[in-house]
Amino acid sequence: MEHAIYLVTLVGTALVVAAAFSSLIAFRFGAPLLLLFLCIGLATGTDGLGIEFDNARVAYFAGSLALAVILFDSGFGTPLNALRQAAGPALSLATFGVILTTGLFGAAAHYILSLTWLESFLLGAAVASTDAAAVFFLLRAGEINLRERVRSTLEVESGTNDPIAIFLTITLVEIIAAHANPEANVLVANLVLGFLLNMGLGAVVGVLGGLAIVRLVDRLNLDHGLLPIFVLTLSLMVFAAAGAIGGSGFLAVYIAGLIAGNSDIRAVTILKRFQDGMSWLAQIIMFLILGLFATPSQFPAIMLPAIGLGLFLMFVARPIAVWLCLIPFRLPRPEVAFVSWVGLRGAVSILLAITPLLGGLENGRIIFNTAFIIVLVSLIIQGWTVGPLARRLGLIVPARLGPLDKVELELPGSAHHELLAYRVAPGSPVARGERIPRWARPSLVLRDGRSMRFQDMGRLAAGDQVYIFVPDRYPRLLDKLFASRAVVDPEDADFFGAFALDPARSATELEAAYAPGLTEAEQKLTIGALVTARLGGHAEYADRVLLGPIELIVRDVDDKGKIIGLGLSFEPTAPVARVPVFLSAGEMGDRLAAFIRNWRKPTETQIAEARETPAVPPVPEKTE
Repeated sequence: MEHAIYLVTLVGTALVVAAAFSSLIAFRFGAPLLLLFLCIGLATGTDGLGIEFDNARVAYFAGSLALAVILFDSGFGTPLNALRQAAGPALSLATFGVILTTGLFGAAAHYILSLTWLESFLLGAAVASTDAAAVFFLLRAGEINLRERVRSTLEVESGTNDPIAIFLTITLVEIIAAHANPEANVLVANLVLGFLLNMGLGAVVGVLGGLAIVRLVDRLNLDHGLLPIFVLTLSLMVFAAAGAIGGSGFLAVYIAGLIAGNSDIRAVTILKRFQDGMSWLAQIIMFLILGLFATPSQFPAIMLPAIGLGLFLMFVARPIAVWLCLIPFRLPRPEVAFVSWVGLRGAVSILLAITPLLGGLENGRIIFNTAFIIVLVSLIIQGWTVGPLARRLGLIVPARLGPLDKVELELPGSAHHELLAYRVAPGSPVARGERIPRWARPSLVLRDGRSMRFQDMGRLAAGDQVYIFVPDRYPRLLDKLFASRAVVDPEDADFFGAFALDPARSATELEAAYAPGLTEAEQKLTIGALVTARLGGHAEYADRVLLGPIELIVRDVDDKGKIIGLGLSFEPTAPVARVPVFLSAGEMGDRLAAFIRNWRKPTETQIAEARETPAVPPVPEKTE
């Protein structure tokens, strides 16, 4: 017995260490990390090194707990501004998108695999959700500097669509296991009522649980070493409590993390670091267990149909569902295309595919093997092409800041203040003499091994380490002051235009100087308001607006989304690559309005083109 304990511990820790080392390969070559974890599990399983693991209940239990930990960390790390920015599109994709994908994919699976309709929709529900772990790794750890709106949409969608897919899967398994054959209208009614009850209870428990976590952390004077474990345990209690009363535990734990992460919770820096490590461990354990549970020798019998369904999911079902869900939102074509493509399937799909085995369904193993192969196809094809596609669609933007060396220090007994330690980077604004704002209080500077008061140091130099006392939720201005200049790729040298433009100037000046064909109403706006209006009421960093012979580029926005910096380019960027994705509703409206305008006034365009373009822009400050 004692020998078995040592052997199991040795094998288990060796697998975790191997998975941790594989992350170096993923970072180096851009490989999807989940794919490497699954391959390690497959290589050590029944058809590999011979480790026998065929306990579906243990696999599902461990995977569910690991997913709860990952979702809590995902919610904890999602800022409210990202949620507000992407709430509409992301929640539409997480609800209607999952349902549409399930229906489209289920119809294809029914004819390709010859499963019953309910079994086909069950398989569709299992593979309908975007995997949060895979998306978060590729977008955050993969150093893909995407437009903020696209990144937020994908992250919020992947964090919120699991509960809907889980509900659909479990409900269909129960119906099939009971050998029920309900009429279509009865089935839809039961699903809708059950969905509302499941999600409603989960949301209520999540809100109450998140508020309770914040209150308990602030009230109880726990040791900093115990505090992260206490919060993690509370999050799992929220998950279990919601599930015990018939709600969605996964939705509850995500909402609890969202509330806790966006509150003035104590020791937030310590909690983030601990949860980041626990999330990595949960991913490794979940993926390894699911890889061990699979039997690759059974894959050849279902390989071709499964690959065909995986391709159908990537190129047909997901794009159609995304387009239909995003019709009400004003997203440009490249962003819709990218969201369609980054619908990676991962551990959640494999975990849900275990439920037919738990329910004792006749075709449970076929459903599991098919879902596993679909996940592998998705990770191999989509996981390796996310970066290249983003660059091809023009969604990669230059980094705002260069390298930044910062440490956040928690102050005992103070929940609303922080002590930040910055190392002055060469070429940063403070190294060039920029002042630190008054609301920040520098207290100590370390230089050449000596510590001195900030007032006695004079001008800061590169390499100095500065300790600054700041209020909670300090503005991001400090990061900008202490970061080095971002290294701009030669291809991005003119990304923001050759000239700076004052957003507060009147749009009438643009019309007088360049004749871009503005309407009378648009000429009454400021240039910043004009750009915001052309972007559908919301502007973000690196957005571009084409106005006749010129292009305006958003250089910066403040915390409220107001444009505070614009660039002007006389050489508009070439149109992005055409992709087989439908136009958004906003683009349809713009094209229809332009067609009507040109049809009514056919000579206006010709007059505008005949005007001479001045050589100097209306405002001009040459970009450094």
